[in-house]
Amino acid sequence: MAEINKKKRAFYERYSIGLGKICLKIGLTPNILTAVSFICAIVSGLYFWKGEIWWGLFWMILNSFTDMLDGSTARAGNIGTVWGGILDHVSDRYGEFVILAGITMSGLVHPGWGLFALFGMIIASYTRAAAESIGKLENCAVGIMGRLEKYIVIIIGAILERYYPQYRPLEVALIIVGAASYITSIQRLVYAKKLLKDKQSV
Repeated sequence: MAEINKKKRAFYERYSIGLGKICLKIGLTPNILTAVSFICAIVSGLYFWKGEIWWGLFWMILNSFTDMLDGSTARAGNIGTVWGGILDHVSDRYGEFVILAGITMSGLVHPGWGLFALFGMIIASYTRAAAESIGKLENCAVGIMGRLEKYIVIIIGAILERYYPQYRPLEVALIIVGAASYITSIQRLVYAKKLLKDKQSV
């Protein structure tokens, strides 16, 4: 699982670096793109809250795209900083919360399932953060479903909701995302335990 994730990451970074170079040429910095991504998440959440699925989707996709660009731009110019990385991760968590909160309060899904998915995404991210900060692991981005894949599931569910609301596809998408997130969290705990073994805390 860890090896597969590394290969996916390498593929993604290799083919997104060109977009990062374009951003640098037009004067966009990683932190500016992080801010733009966060604003897109807020707008997406507001549109979902109002029940306007297409606009919610548009801004959600734009949020994902600009989030990808901030890392690509940092790598392209070799200008990534620790602070920028922290800002990016925190902004991503806030963005996830706003989008899922908007969907949860929209009336399109049962609030319980919205909270189920929301907490699942947060705890999966927190498990990774804890393993990398407390456990000093270089990377703990393992698991059956990463953030991008979860967003894709939600996007598909939202599109289907527009045409087949009687089947509640958006709610089903949140159930899948929530379940996958909890499984991912457990996988990350097991992965961290395997690498750390009996290492003592300091």
